[in-house]
Amino acid sequence: MAEIAVNYVLDKLTAMLQDEIQLHRGVKDEAQMIADELERIKAFLRDADEIEDRSHEAVAWVKLVREVANDIEDALDEYNLRVTRPPGDDLLASLRNITPSIKKIIARHQIATEIQRIKFRVLSIAEGHDRFRPENPMADIKIAPKTWDTRRQDALLLEEADLVGIEIPKKELIGWLLQGDTEREVVSVVGMGGLGKTTLVKKVYDDAEVKLQFKYRAWITVSTSFNMEELLKDLVRQLYKVKRKPVPQEVEGMNEAQLRTKINSFLQQKKYLIVLDDVWHIGDWDAVKLAFPKNSSSRVMLTTRHAEVASASCMDFNGDVTKVYPLNPLSPEESWTLFCRKTFEKNTCAPDSNWKALADSILGRCEGLPLAIVAISGVLATKSIAEWDMIQRSLADGLEENDRLKSINKILSLSYYDLPYYLKSCFLYLSIFPDYHPIDKMRLIRLWIAEGFVKAKEGMTLEEVAEAYFDELLNRSLIQVAGTTGEGRIKTCRIHDLLREIIIRKSSDQNFLTIVRENVMLPEKARRLSIQKSMQDVHDKQRMSRLRSLLMFRRVDSQSKSYYPILHPLDLKLLKVLDLEGAPLEIFPNEIFRLIHLKYLSLRSTKIKIIPSSIGNLQNLETFDLKNTCVTALPAEISRLQKLRHLLVYRYEVQSYAHINSKYGFKATAHITCLQSLQKLCFIEADHGGNDIMKELGCLTQLRRLGIVKFRTENGVALCSSIDKLENLRALSITSIEEDEIINLDCLSCPPRFLQRLYLSGKLEKFPHWISSLHSLAKVSLKWSQLRDDPLKSLQDLPNLAQLEFLQVYEGETLHFKAEGFQKLKILSLDKMDGLKTVIVDVGAMPLLEKLILQRCKLLHSLPSGIEHLRKLKLLEFWDMPAELIMTIRLDIEGGDYWKVEHVPEINTNYWRDGGWDVYSLYRSIDSENPAPTRSLELPSYWK
Repeated sequence: MAEIAVNYVLDKLTAMLQDEIQLHRGVKDEAQMIADELERIKAFLRDADEIEDRSHEAVAWVKLVREVANDIEDALDEYNLRVTRPPGDDLLASLRNITPSIKKIIARHQIATEIQRIKFRVLSIAEGHDRFRPENPMADIKIAPKTWDTRRQDALLLEEADLVGIEIPKKELIGWLLQGDTEREVVSVVGMGGLGKTTLVKKVYDDAEVKLQFKYRAWITVSTSFNMEELLKDLVRQLYKVKRKPVPQEVEGMNEAQLRTKINSFLQQKKYLIVLDDVWHIGDWDAVKLAFPKNSSSRVMLTTRHAEVASASCMDFNGDVTKVYPLNPLSPEESWTLFCRKTFEKNTCAPDSNWKALADSILGRCEGLPLAIVAISGVLATKSIAEWDMIQRSLADGLEENDRLKSINKILSLSYYDLPYYLKSCFLYLSIFPDYHPIDKMRLIRLWIAEGFVKAKEGMTLEEVAEAYFDELLNRSLIQVAGTTGEGRIKTCRIHDLLREIIIRKSSDQNFLTIVRENVMLPEKARRLSIQKSMQDVHDKQRMSRLRSLLMFRRVDSQSKSYYPILHPLDLKLLKVLDLEGAPLEIFPNEIFRLIHLKYLSLRSTKIKIIPSSIGNLQNLETFDLKNTCVTALPAEISRLQKLRHLLVYRYEVQSYAHINSKYGFKATAHITCLQSLQKLCFIEADHGGNDIMKELGCLTQLRRLGIVKFRTENGVALCSSIDKLENLRALSITSIEEDEIINLDCLSCPPRFLQRLYLSGKLEKFPHWISSLHSLAKVSLKWSQLRDDPLKSLQDLPNLAQLEFLQVYEGETLHFKAEGFQKLKILSLDKMDGLKTVIVDVGAMPLLEKLILQRCKLLHSLPSGIEHLRKLKLLEFWDMPAELIMTIRLDIEGGDYWKVEHVPEINTNYWRDGGWDVYSLYRSIDSENPAPTRSLELPSYWK
């Protein structure tokens, strides 16, 4: 963790040395000396986190390094604060303009003094390191023998009777190993630490049928620290042992290349199964893969925490990723079975309801992780109910202190230790979100950027680099997908509860961030605060004077008025991130205007109505989030925010998704087009400023997402001229001012070729010809188009279209989905197609469709013809249809036409009757022969 702080401050020092050419020569030399010294000690810090049994002196030294790095950052930010002239036209601002050089001279003198003081501290720290560092410079950073290796060996000895939930994955993996007479293939099992990958693969490896098929078998444990030469020699020894021959003496003297050649030669014409357990990096796989010849029906099994490793190995040998097996956590039922088996021995249930309630709470924390369930069960087996309650309340401390639970900490922490420094900070930052709070991906990315965690890369935006960081954490099984959009984009993520407890502890120990709940003492010079409970005790000016980030998370509490006062008494001049989402604020706090370092400001879901002109003071602002506020206009001073990248000013009217005026944006002036760094601009009201603004939008060439509401027909030509210039656009949303107002985009000659999402809400005289050329489109939403010509002809060949939404789009009687059309479509929604009588699906059309929603189509008289061809369909819904139609569909489903939908797991229908919604749902498991429909008279959650 100290390495994170050092790398970050080195970047800032380098920038200052490059930019501040007027610094006194001696000051620049000393700043350079500090940078050089920090570089020298960084090598030690790279592995400092991994040292299991560091001396107290080493721990103290790492803490000193972190603190001095933070102090350097403070000094640089204070310097920037002093030399930056606050905007303004008043007399005081004029006086500042007269003597800017005097102010800078004073600031340079102050930073010179501070750098001199820090230089002596850095030298002292470096000398201290040299004193306790042993003769071998790498000796103190070697990781002690890992006790989790012992746990891995234990996993290989488990009896199958002690395992739960292993039957189905074991059967499937054995099938993959034995099926076909193909060339050599890889079977990869991937998942987070503690899921039981090693245990599962060992049971497959030892299966009698597998042994019969593969005479030459070997098991190699790779792990995080291994010697490739020794690993290959071990493989040679195992293979010769199977052959019952001594290992040739020359093997001991062979290098890696010779060993790979030896193994390859040995395995020629032999049917083999090699297991590579716990592979961490693609480079490890690349170093060993050439040892395995392309023998018919031979297999390599691989376990890993990294999805990228699993995919790459399968692609190398198989040419696809169909043999990647993602191992999932245990189900609640399986978790309970395993818990009872390990806790109550022969009993399968808790002694009484009190025990059961505590057990449920503890199991909830385990989230189906077998390692955690077994470890915690071992602790609870000998405890009383009072001790159970204490363990449940103090589980986070138990991970550090209880000998049985330490194994969970160590195994899960391995993935953290393996991260590069730039990902460690990003991963630790996830602990800033409460456990009940879904983590929005785009919000997280913008926060990472504002914090300075994301390093620029040539040819990529910071957002694209941050997305790559996110994907890497996902591939390493450190974060999980919580929610996705219809077209498959990740919307929210989460982390395993126990992993979250581990990074909360690490973040606190390293003063990376502090979570404020009840009775929490802030650390000295707190850097980041996540306020999740009481805010009454955080008004400590001294401890918060160096704060960089302040995020407040509160469950809905309309009576709370404690958000605003926290800003009032504090000096938060170095703050970079301020997130007050959901705060009961009605007036923009004036204290915010003094935070000139601020990069991220979220007032989302507050009741603020007016943004004062002083917003122009925040010239470092990159994200300004006013979504779901009452703001309807922005002042002209917004144009001063030249670094602004994301501007979100819009709200939705709940319960009115089917009305064209359900979305509200803001009135913009021509000044908005001065914001050349903008990537997201949502939503501009086109009827204010009209063609002048529409024409100038083309200046914003960095735009990735553009949203426009209250669009008028006469705006079309001007907007098309702008869109032609927006080559980077990925999402475009246009909503007309009324349903019958025509969206005229016929003049668009160069549509953005990378456009992925298109939303057009308003009348179309004809289907835009250019849409069919956008091969990157993943989602198309058309509403109130009122087209006379069938739009499917222009959409069916889009190669990446995954979601299609129609609302009052087509006036024809038939929609015909033809063979070979919509090959990637997964979600189809047809709403208020008033003339629609028939839906036809040809064989081969929409082969991947998973969700079909038919809603308010008053004349539709039967199930879609050919619905039986949609073999991937998981959900079929008919909403708000005439009662006669619904009854006909129900009779079809339960009667002679049931065979058409027998493959669909869930079918829902409803209609309005007697003042309520008559809801009919049919759920069918894959193996069920007797689906049980349910009826109720209440509004379904879909409508709430």
